[in-house]
Amino acid sequence: MIDIAKKVLKTEAEAILGLIDKLDDRFDEAVGIIFKSRGKVVVTGMGKSGIIAKKIASTLASTGTPAFFMHPGEASHGDLGMVSSEDVVIAISNSGETDELVSLIPFLKRFNVNLISMTGNADSSLAKAADVSLDVSVREEACPLGVVPTASTTASLAMGDAVAVALLIKRGFNEQDFASFHPSGSLGKKLFIKVKDLMHTGEALPFIDPSASMTDAVVEISSKRLGIAIVVDGDKKILGIVTDGDIRRGVEQWGKGFFDMTASDVMTKTPKMIAADALAAKALSVMEKHSITVLVVPGPDGRAEGIVHLHDILKQGIV
Repeated sequence: MIDIAKKVLKTEAEAILGLIDKLDDRFDEAVGIIFKSRGKVVVTGMGKSGIIAKKIASTLASTGTPAFFMHPGEASHGDLGMVSSEDVVIAISNSGETDELVSLIPFLKRFNVNLISMTGNADSSLAKAADVSLDVSVREEACPLGVVPTASTTASLAMGDAVAVALLIKRGFNEQDFASFHPSGSLGKKLFIKVKDLMHTGEALPFIDPSASMTDAVVEISSKRLGIAIVVDGDKKILGIVTDGDIRRGVEQWGKGFFDMTASDVMTKTPKMIAADALAAKALSVMEKHSITVLVVPGPDGRAEGIVHLHDILKQGIV
């Protein structure tokens, strides 16, 4: 079984590599037609090619080229109403003679719809009717019968990815654009969630004044459960911070005498801080760089506005 699997993978890999020598000016022309189009890309195919067409349409749509899948069987029964003269149709058929696709040709020609074919037969009806025909022919299928669409569908999928990536680069599509179409994905979260969306504010903030004893600091840190107390003056302006790590280290160094000290004796006077409008991903980067779990968020007037904790960021799937 492993030997069979290796042969299948080798055959399909060779099918993709074989496409490289088939690339020529037709690929540039196909990409140019789609790039200049003011409409959408309609991707269609029957059977296994239809499944590949759906994936290609999805990839195009998620990378800045509006696209959708149209079932060729339904197209002749009304769904052609989805196609306009400004659209581009990509039709996928290994034989290039699939009845449901060939039957669309008169309509596409009548309404001057640009047609790009992906076919394994350059002499087929579909290839000849297309404005541009991309050669996705393969030497053999991966199945021993030579008839089950395997290497041929893999080749079509790879060519579709090549078209999508070429368009992506030609459009200058970037991570922010990708995240716009994937707001619930991890990349969207990384790029859009800000510190102000996650930070603790108001009554949740642990405040102590500079003269507070370390006993008071421990109580405040424990009650607010953020691992930190912000040392502030009477106007709530940030003077420093005391962390649970400071307390552990203080007890180790001074023993019981540590609790006779004040917050101003122990506090870090230049704590790491981050702006409320900063990206949560940036906050995570700062925490990782300095091996800390909490950042203070100052307001424009120097007052403590919030605290963002490592756990709050990780809960959002930002890693």
